[in-house]
Amino acid sequence: MKLLRWLAMLALGFLGISSVVGAVPMILDPDGTPWQMPQTLLDPSPFHSYLLPGIILFIVNGVLSIAALIGVVRRDPWHGGWVVLQGVVLAAWLLVEIAMIRHVWGVHYFYLGLAVLMIVSGVLLKRERQPASTKSASALDPRATLE
Repeated sequence: MKLLRWLAMLALGFLGISSVVGAVPMILDPDGTPWQMPQTLLDPSPFHSYLLPGIILFIVNGVLSIAALIGVVRRDPWHGGWVVLQGVVLAAWLLVEIAMIRHVWGVHYFYLGLAVLMIVSGVLLKRERQPASTKSASALDPRATLE
């Protein structure tokens, strides 16, 4: 499915770019000034500045999603799994962030929807890559995939 692959690439590309754009100012100016984020937002969290969250954001949602995007573009045999992994990582990032800052904004819902899109598209991409014999056997007998 070309559309499915393009959706995954679009989601990964958007996440990668937006994560890098969001993380770099946090790293360069960790007091939150560039994004007008008060330091008091971090009070319930273990962080005292935005430096470490910025570095983590850059790596886990920026670098990892760009690596997954490269895998999808190259049609790496594991590209569906990389898309699922990035969706799970993004969802975990969001849930931990919400728990730490104890606040939910609309942007959290948007990115959570993006995570779900990545997980679903990644699972479907993985199924698409299965050999025909596995697909037909699993369609007839659900235990066939366990053997």
